[in-house]
Amino acid sequence: MKALVYTGPETLAYGDAADPVVGAGMHLVRIDSVGVCGSDMHAYLGHDDRRPAPLILGHEGAGVVVGGDRDGERVTINPLVTCGKCRACLAGRNNLCPQRQIISMPPRQGAFAQYVAMPGENLVTVPDEVTLEQAALAEPIAVSWHAVRLAKQAMVADPAQNALVIGGGAIGVAAALCLRAQGIENITLVEPNETRRAYLSSFEAAEVVVPAAVDGKQFDLTIDAVGYDATRAQASAVTRPGGMILHVGLGGGAGGLDIRRLTLQEITFTGTYTYTPQDFRDTCAAMYAGKLGPLNWTETRALSEGASAFADIRSGKIAAPKIILKPS
Repeated sequence: MKALVYTGPETLAYGDAADPVVGAGMHLVRIDSVGVCGSDMHAYLGHDDRRPAPLILGHEGAGVVVGGDRDGERVTINPLVTCGKCRACLAGRNNLCPQRQIISMPPRQGAFAQYVAMPGENLVTVPDEVTLEQAALAEPIAVSWHAVRLAKQAMVADPAQNALVIGGGAIGVAAALCLRAQGIENITLVEPNETRRAYLSSFEAAEVVVPAAVDGKQFDLTIDAVGYDATRAQASAVTRPGGMILHVGLGGGAGGLDIRRLTLQEITFTGTYTYTPQDFRDTCAAMYAGKLGPLNWTETRALSEGASAFADIRSGKIAAPKIILKPS
């Protein structure tokens, strides 16, 4: 098969790769659309030692099952494979499984390829009226759906009335959509990149502003969809007493949190990672029902042009929050 392979820092090669091995309980999926995630970019830059070269990246995939009893079925892929037997899995918190694996991280190759093999329980059917480009957004949206669900559960006694989302990439845009879908309508989204901000000027789910526009304001719920020192510092400063910070971004760094303020003002700080299988299914259901908008905030390129797409993302030239790569 053809694949886009990460071969070293800022280097991607498009060419032949070994076909995936389809084991018991697995299905072969012909990839139609696959999104470029921030974690793919971290690996591309050589910043993720969990993803050593050579490796096929990509975990936001949708396509068509080839062969077996689900042959021809259009599916979107939950890329997180867990044991199903440990304490976390039995509690429905599979995302915390100590044996968890995700495609695009050894030992599992990713979906920047013509084919990928996945367990049947990781495939969610896509209805005919939903494009596979839209279906490929299920994974990043599920990350935000999970985060917002955790906040709603934690803030039952004092529900959030307004929210700030830091970062206008796919996770930030998805967070704004998920907040609205789960009942929080007063949403501000911070995006420093002028090109991205202009692209989001017609985004109806949130007011899109420059970072300085929220200085001195207070928010019940803050979602850091970036995860750098500076964004953690901003989240610490603008979250109201008794409010909550959801830390979703994995940008890097170890500082920024104002621990004294978080302590004195009883601000809850929660790290959130991926999603549970139920979160993923609930996200798909919300997408299919039209509750998360038209899902039109993407740009599409051929997988063979993946190296230039990564370079353009790296240089800040991409306006759309999500690049979708097409193997064929």
